[in-house]
Amino acid sequence: MGESVIAAEARDLVKDFDGKRAVDGVSLTVPEGSITGILGPNGAGKTTCLRMMLGIIDPSSGSRLLLGHDRPLEVAGEVGYLPEERGLYPAMLSAEAIAFMGALRGLPIAEGRRRAIALLKERGHEDWAKKPIRTLSKGMAQTVQLLGTIVHKPRLIVLDEPFAGLDALNQEKLEQLIRDQSAAGVTVIFSTHVIAHAERLCERVAIIAEGKSAFEGAVDEARSRLRPIVHLRTRAEDGPWQSALPPSAKKVGGEWRFELPEGGPEPLLKALIDGNAGIETLSIERPGLHDAFIAIAGEAAAREMGHVSAEAEAA
Repeated sequence: MGESVIAAEARDLVKDFDGKRAVDGVSLTVPEGSITGILGPNGAGKTTCLRMMLGIIDPSSGSRLLLGHDRPLEVAGEVGYLPEERGLYPAMLSAEAIAFMGALRGLPIAEGRRRAIALLKERGHEDWAKKPIRTLSKGMAQTVQLLGTIVHKPRLIVLDEPFAGLDALNQEKLEQLIRDQSAAGVTVIFSTHVIAHAERLCERVAIIAEGKSAFEGAVDEARSRLRPIVHLRTRAEDGPWQSALPPSAKKVGGEWRFELPEGGPEPLLKALIDGNAGIETLSIERPGLHDAFIAIAGEAAAREMGHVSAEAEAA
């Protein structure tokens, strides 16, 4: 197998605004065809990073490549971008709005109208085509703007906080749209402060905290920074088997929780059996992206995003 093609790359991006550093040395590699999530609290610098990569603003220092070009605006027609600040003309009909967004990326307006109606029909929304934007719900309007983002069939889609303000049903629909685009070979980058979306969708993540890169790489690599967690419940309250538990073991809600020892589960299992612990349940849980984020970015960043650790919840 050959090396993967890079769709987007940033190296040591720095951005200063009026003497204040908003982004401080962020690097990111996005392989072609991948789904990459940029995670971090609001105000961490995610939007500024995306805008620099797209060429909307220039970095104070550092470099970026977008679809092989160091001048990102040269390939704007091959990119679909949904900014965090949504905006559609309220009086415009839905199909016209989708076609108009395509026209901004070089798609002929007549072809845009045809594709707009087809996209709406595929999703069972053909009746929206002649409805003014102002008559649509927030979720419907966001769907229209998303379709406008992909109507010109871009090679790369960049979505800034796309799940914000959507109810659970529309979030699921958006996740499916992202999967469908990826299955068609489109590269997707999206920023979010909701870890669950990134865990379900992404192959790679970049974690940004206070304008700095805390991590960039495969989701599995982030998760592998933590050892698996053992959940153990025994009939016996104590006994010689307890000496096999690591010093960090804690009892939470009647069960023991601790990192899997370096020697693996076998020595532990033998000690439990020989010590008549009376194993009721024993499970080994691989840490999720939520736990990895806390380990990498810290509890404070996780709290800013509305996430806390299991230990904090149990305390």
